[in-house]
Amino acid sequence: MTIVQTQLRSVGATAGGWVRRASYLQKWVVLGAVIGVIAGLGAIVFYLALQAAGHFLLEGIGGYVVPAPAAEGGAHGSGHFTRWWAIPLVVALGGLLSGLLVTKLAPEAEGHGTDAAIDAVHRNPRMIRARAVVVKLVTSALTIGAGGSGGREGPTAQISAGFGSLLARTLDLTAEDGRIAVSIGIGSGIGAIFGAPLGGAVLAADIVYKDDFEVEALVPGLVTSIVAYTVFGFAEGFSPMFGYAASGYHFDQPVQLAWFAVIGIVAGLVGLAYSTTFYGVAGVVKRLPGNTIVKPAVGGLMVGLIALAIPQVLGTGYGWVQISLTRDGLLGIPLWIILLLPFARIASTALSIGSGGSGGIFGPGMVIGAFTGAAVWRVLETFAPGVPHSPAPFVIVGMMACFGSIARAPLAIMLMVAEMTGNLTILAPAMVAVGLAYLIVRHFDKTIYRSQLANRDEAVAARLKQGLPLLGRVSVADALAVPRLVLHEDDRLSEAADLLAAEGIPGAPVVDAQQRFLGTVTLPELREAAGKDPRGSLRNTVDATAPSADLSATLDEAIDALPATVHWLTVLDDQRHVRGIVAFSDIVRAYHRALRSDARKMSRVASSAGIQDVRVGPRSPLVGRRLDEQVMPPGVIVVSVRRADTMLLGLGAVRLEAGDLVTVLAPPDHQSSVRSLFDGVTVTARRTTAADPGEAAVS
Repeated sequence: MTIVQTQLRSVGATAGGWVRRASYLQKWVVLGAVIGVIAGLGAIVFYLALQAAGHFLLEGIGGYVVPAPAAEGGAHGSGHFTRWWAIPLVVALGGLLSGLLVTKLAPEAEGHGTDAAIDAVHRNPRMIRARAVVVKLVTSALTIGAGGSGGREGPTAQISAGFGSLLARTLDLTAEDGRIAVSIGIGSGIGAIFGAPLGGAVLAADIVYKDDFEVEALVPGLVTSIVAYTVFGFAEGFSPMFGYAASGYHFDQPVQLAWFAVIGIVAGLVGLAYSTTFYGVAGVVKRLPGNTIVKPAVGGLMVGLIALAIPQVLGTGYGWVQISLTRDGLLGIPLWIILLLPFARIASTALSIGSGGSGGIFGPGMVIGAFTGAAVWRVLETFAPGVPHSPAPFVIVGMMACFGSIARAPLAIMLMVAEMTGNLTILAPAMVAVGLAYLIVRHFDKTIYRSQLANRDEAVAARLKQGLPLLGRVSVADALAVPRLVLHEDDRLSEAADLLAAEGIPGAPVVDAQQRFLGTVTLPELREAAGKDPRGSLRNTVDATAPSADLSATLDEAIDALPATVHWLTVLDDQRHVRGIVAFSDIVRAYHRALRSDARKMSRVASSAGIQDVRVGPRSPLVGRRLDEQVMPPGVIVVSVRRADTMLLGLGAVRLEAGDLVTVLAPPDHQSSVRSLFDGVTVTARRTTAADPGEAAVS
């Protein structure tokens, strides 16, 4: 095994050297094609595993066959339950097996995989473990195959993103190339299994941010997505998932825009309910006492009980979307089920995946949106003018609007749904619905993917903060300098310019008669203005857009407030009175002081401290708190946080969760208070001394 590993490292080093020397075109044609092949093969493997699990569990044991989409034969499935009593037990069994494998083998495989992949893009593109990918594939097949409400895109996204992560490690890709590799892995995996290569390519660039676009991932994503689509299609066919739905539809009645607007408003609100409910249930489940193996089983049992009344909540739900695309099919479903189904699907997905099961939330989101559109059609069809004869346009637009908005990826989802339904003519009227739904979700700043960052600027700031963790702990008040000059709005331009020149400073803050901050002026601006009107005042020259920071802000917030062309800002109190100036040099000096202070603190504490390993209890006040919120007693230092199989340094940005195993250095007189703070969990502690540094280091 060692010889094989050595050979693989040698091959990786050689290939990595070629990648670093290659041109942009050569690099991404090769890497994109390789990731695309793995994405396509991974999608095939998971698709077959899901089919096998469903055939054995839900069909074999439960005696129930779910409907299938057109690309899988379009079968209508079972008309009723032959063994109704077995359905809750089978879904619970899938949750139990999934929880067992996740807990024992790879705890990070819990939940939905796409969010974990997005997190890797932003935090560390090399962090996705191969074991987690394999466990995710198996557990998702078990959860969904047993009837749990989940999507098949999560595992395929994690397979291809995980391979991109492996390439980043093996080939020693740069941080930027690693992020692109994982991003295009996400898009190509989802695009392959949904038969939507263009949407997958755009998704790679669209899904990592809430309000921005990763343009560097777009062109490599095109290569990767078409390769993945071709590999998967060669094995499973190239037909659109839902066939050529609404093929006869043409937008030729402007009144329909009003109905599409209604869909957009309703879909946006339903999307908000989806995100809020999913994470609300997940949070409650995490705080509840109980084993992580049992919780998914209980969630599955509850889904099975819901399914006895509304069988449409079982499995992926894609077959039910297929049925809803035809008039006869949708009219054959009772109205009360259509109206309740979006919310029943939301609850079932939250119980299946939010309880600790494994699967995607992308697919359920589109099913929720489809039946949101179907519900609007059923209500309007009886009386409203201009409503199309077929519900297909409303169902398709509902999918686009609901999940496109709450995923904060409207363009990518529009393209994907259009490809999945073989219909591009619906895009024009769909823009109304998708735009309204997106604006509603954006107003509340919600998303179904919590690892998304707002934009590229926030991503850069997050990476800076991760690399310089003390920035989030040091206050601006500890870094500011007393301003050498504060000008008044009534000061004359020529006099102000002379004062700045005499002090040798590039600019200064300006205040009004009540000493409130108005903005800043710079020496070049003053000289230019004084040349035109020497006796004029500063009032009309002040730059009111100048950056400023609150006295309570931290250094990372100050850096974030600084535009690229400005190297200093004004520090204000609550009354907008000037309290100081902070420049980049001040920030650097304050950071160095904090480093030295922490080093001295560590040396003082470590000489007499006890090392404690304490677990965060579900009722601890520390749950959800960040380490930089001064949550520890004085003199207590957090060394590390172990979360499942992940080890985190005790940095200020770390937010504690129930179940975390935290290693702390604490003076003897604080050890009991630390135990109480962590909710009375059994503590392992021992005394270390300065003469025993080796033992302390090992601990």
